[in-house]
Amino acid sequence: MEFITVKDATDFVGGLSNVSKMPCKSYGLSAYKCKTGSKLRKIPGSACDTCYALKNQYLWGPVPIAHYRRIQTIYKPEWVPAMVRAINNAPHFRWHDSGDIQSVRHLTKIVRVAELTPDTKHWLPTHEYKMVSTYLKKHGSFPENLIVRMSAAMVDGQPPKRFALTSTIHKNQAPIGYECPAHKQDNECKDCRACWNPEVKNISYEWH
Repeated sequence: MEFITVKDATDFVGGLSNVSKMPCKSYGLSAYKCKTGSKLRKIPGSACDTCYALKNQYLWGPVPIAHYRRIQTIYKPEWVPAMVRAINNAPHFRWHDSGDIQSVRHLTKIVRVAELTPDTKHWLPTHEYKMVSTYLKKHGSFPENLIVRMSAAMVDGQPPKRFALTSTIHKNQAPIGYECPAHKQDNECKDCRACWNPEVKNISYEWH
């Protein structure tokens, strides 16, 4: 199936998100569909204990409808070319402002989208250590334009081991590595692109 227009492609994948703090469009799934996140939500003090994607606008209006539409399309053969067309060579793109990788197969398709959009820098934060490890064991690495950051499980926890690019959340402890400046600048990225930068090994986000 060939998508002639960006709109047709975007409609097929269930739409893209315009998150106010982000300098680019993003793609989210329902946080209720998170594999590891659903387990972490039950653990006090975890990164998912007070999940922002299970509050406010994520639960009403068009957002949950879009999440449902997206989850229905990720395994369709047209999904990769549709995502490529929808991204439309944007300079930056964020995967999963809500939700997470659903399977190794899903991750493999995301990688293919990155390969077909070499001029776009992709950022994918994830708690799915096993899925990422399984993919890397088979394929060795990710495309240079796809930054996969493994998220720490606990607030004030250490970065996940064995992974080159990580992120943490600080609340009562000092930030580890590079501190995300968003909380000091109207909760926006502004001109910061550290999340997409492979030279930044760990990014620490202030708990909120």
